[in-house]
Amino acid sequence: MSGHGTTTWSTAAQATLHCLTGCAIGEVLGMVIGTATGLHDVGTIVLSIVLAFVFGYALTMRGVLRSGLSFRAALSVALAADTVSIAVMEVIDNTVVVAIPGALDAQLDQWLFWDALALSLVIAFVVTTPVNRALMRRGLGHAKVHGHH
Repeated sequence: MSGHGTTTWSTAAQATLHCLTGCAIGEVLGMVIGTATGLHDVGTIVLSIVLAFVFGYALTMRGVLRSGLSFRAALSVALAADTVSIAVMEVIDNTVVVAIPGALDAQLDQWLFWDALALSLVIAFVVTTPVNRALMRRGLGHAKVHGHH
């Protein structure tokens, strides 16, 4: 891995992809549950955000726990590593979904539901990668995880 000041775009993209995986699981699950149960738009978005954080942190913790850290220490590392990244992703992907006309009203059997969700995650990845690179160059964000792999 790169040192703090020399974090490459590739390293930042890998870290962002790792974070996006957990976020996407939670985001998609929240949108599917909210839509399938007829939850109000705000409730669906809140559920998606909560699940994105839960799954994002859980994915990081899974790897960190394998390094021998206690649950509490692993949670601390996950919070330090992922909070900014997940927050940026969630702001971006939910803003994109809200901005697409009809996306929040689309049902699970409609392309608009899935296309809007996929587009929102792609845009979130593109926007969050430079954020993660800047954090990692300063020894923050995903740089906090690298010592525990």
